[in-house]
Amino acid sequence: MSDMAAQSSAPAELPRAKTDWLPLLLVPALAVLALPFVGSPSTWVTLTVAGLAMGMMIFLMASGLTLVFGLMDIINFGHGVFISLGAYATLLVLGPLAGWATADSIGLNLALLGLCILVAMGVTALAGAVFERVIVRPVYGSHLKQILVTMGGLIVTEQLIHALWGASPIPIPLPQSLRGAFVLGDIVMERYRVVAVAIGLIVFIGMQLLLNRTRIGLLIRAGVENPEMVEALGYRIRRLFVSVFIAGSALAGLGGVMWAFYRQTLTAGMGMEVMVLVFIVIIIGGLGSVGGCFVGSILVALVANYVGFIEPKLALISNILVMALVLIWRPQGLFPVARR
Repeated sequence: MSDMAAQSSAPAELPRAKTDWLPLLLVPALAVLALPFVGSPSTWVTLTVAGLAMGMMIFLMASGLTLVFGLMDIINFGHGVFISLGAYATLLVLGPLAGWATADSIGLNLALLGLCILVAMGVTALAGAVFERVIVRPVYGSHLKQILVTMGGLIVTEQLIHALWGASPIPIPLPQSLRGAFVLGDIVMERYRVVAVAIGLIVFIGMQLLLNRTRIGLLIRAGVENPEMVEALGYRIRRLFVSVFIAGSALAGLGGVMWAFYRQTLTAGMGMEVMVLVFIVIIIGGLGSVGGCFVGSILVALVANYVGFIEPKLALISNILVMALVLIWRPQGLFPVARR
């Protein structure tokens, strides 16, 4: 009897959250299914590595927006201009350090890329703080007004880029050591794409550790679920929102640097060229989910590469088809987080 009383008085264990492995199997399943259609294993490896690199660049450009969208409930159509601004910020480094790009030294080349990333993230973080304060803050809670004012902010900032750097496309050199490709037998892997994969993985792991292993990450995740409760516990949710918006803008700048060196040409509208793809990735992954954004980016990029090789005419609509199929299967995305 005493044992039963002790058992009844003991606190019940909370159920542990189970990892949803099914969406994680989509990427390897897609790669395996594509192999017989591609035919050549070496071509398949080349397409896969290229797709992973493109997926990482898409993830870098989309990860900031999925945080802002999921946590702050803000539809920021001006996110693309931070990608463009980050790309143009590379000129602030390439101007005085142009010799580092042509030097036959992998250390100097990687240092140049790192400096470009740091400067771009600083510039776009500052621009994001101004953008949030002047344009976004007055329209919290109204999606229609957010769409209108962020589009207006996009147009103004694009014109500011034209005023500062001109309207003509500007070529930028890819650092010497990042040109060319690694050749392993019949397998060809571009060096820059391999670097893009490495940077994307580092950013993803860093974001996962920040969101899941730190107090700030705990507050961000709690803010997604119940911002009123976080405010009631004494934390300034508004300040947290501003920090997330600035971080999202900085990540867009990082993505802009990688996208700029991939295209090797700067235009004021280069950020908006990928915004449809960014929104597709966010919708596929689930609003506010960094992991979903990561899986969705790789999934979309691999499908585009495989379909573009097997049936080029379907490549233009492959992303829309992927989004439609995922939403039919899971209407809230692969890993839904936001409850709004």
